[in-house]
Amino acid sequence: MENQYIIKGGIPLEGEVTISGMKNSALGIIAAAIMTDETVTIDNLPNVRDINVLLDAIQGIGATVIRVDEHKVLINGSTISDIAINHDAVRRIRASYYLLGALLGKYKEAKVVLPGGCAIGSRPIDQHLKGFRALGASATVEYGMVNTYANDLIGNHIYLDVVSVGATINIMLAACMAKGRTVIENAAKEPHIVDVANFLNSMGANIRGAGTDKIRINGVERLHATEYSIVPDMIEAGTFMIAAAATKGDVIIKNVIPKHLEATSVKLIEIGAAVDEYDDALRISSNRRLGHTQIKTLPYPGFPTDMQPQMTMLLALSEGTSMVTESIFENRFKYVDELARMGANIKVEGNIAIIDGVAGLTGAALTAPDLRAGAALVVAGLVAREYTTIDSIKYIERGYECFDEKLTSLGAKIEKVPMDDEKAIQKFKMTS
Repeated sequence: MENQYIIKGGIPLEGEVTISGMKNSALGIIAAAIMTDETVTIDNLPNVRDINVLLDAIQGIGATVIRVDEHKVLINGSTISDIAINHDAVRRIRASYYLLGALLGKYKEAKVVLPGGCAIGSRPIDQHLKGFRALGASATVEYGMVNTYANDLIGNHIYLDVVSVGATINIMLAACMAKGRTVIENAAKEPHIVDVANFLNSMGANIRGAGTDKIRINGVERLHATEYSIVPDMIEAGTFMIAAAATKGDVIIKNVIPKHLEATSVKLIEIGAAVDEYDDALRISSNRRLGHTQIKTLPYPGFPTDMQPQMTMLLALSEGTSMVTESIFENRFKYVDELARMGANIKVEGNIAIIDGVAGLTGAALTAPDLRAGAALVVAGLVAREYTTIDSIKYIERGYECFDEKLTSLGAKIEKVPMDDEKAIQKFKMTS
């Protein structure tokens, strides 16, 4: 049975919360792990739905997957017996396409069902296919499957027409065992690009320049065993930063890399929240209504598109008029209608949201349209008067580990209950 969240709002978040490993890193790293025939150990793995689907997918083609515990896994790709991945669960996660680059790099052939993910706008894979072809592979789409094949992969100079995280990672995977040297120009610079490159290098790859717009890859003959710990999730951390500021709370967010969070920190400071930075932690506090600002989402190190819904929700409560421009995905304001049900005053014109801040929100029955918007609605529920219910939380659980439990540890009144379970809802209302 599907679950929903019920939230009693109006309680400032206080205390400490520990951030999980980065989902977007882990997806690329799991795909990369099958490229060696030796056993790879991955630690600090987030226990979220997308990760578990991808682990099931590589098991489905024969890879050995041993869960040591909920955050540590052993993967061995020597037992892979198939290069075709086509089952329903994989269709629902965007990062299934990383298996194209990994299988093509290792076996010179791959067939993977076209990926899905959240419906936040068109995310074509033309740059991925351009990269594979530049390395000497054929790459076609037929009957909903992407088919790639090469006699040999040969290093090449590849210029990405648009900055694409997925294409950058996929080309790195395919090129790391190609013959000769590959250069990716106009590469994405996100922290998870660096994390996947560092992981591949720990397996014996020769990748330089990750984190800049020019990545140089010298092909190696084989990759070997490694032990690797995934970096903390900057989007989960950013979401808790927003939640602390929105509820006028005081929260220490542990296991973070503060540099990854600078775009969010700067905006929070600009509108009046207090942000204290430590080596691997941040403290966010606020005791007043925050101010307005303007934001435009951009590739890293700009303001992340994955933080846009959370920030828009915060600005809906801020004084004055704010403007948020979404320059990455064209369909990312679908949650605005849900916030309007709570009393927010937001007008969307094309890719721009114009936000007139209101003094408060009221509880409502909401539906999460996608992963990050769902998280933003949870934060809205934490702030709103009275009770909020949120359906379709499967989207939220794709990327946030123990979200309700972590919020509860900070004093929030939030519970996961079966859909339309009136008894559970009434019990929550009586005890909160």
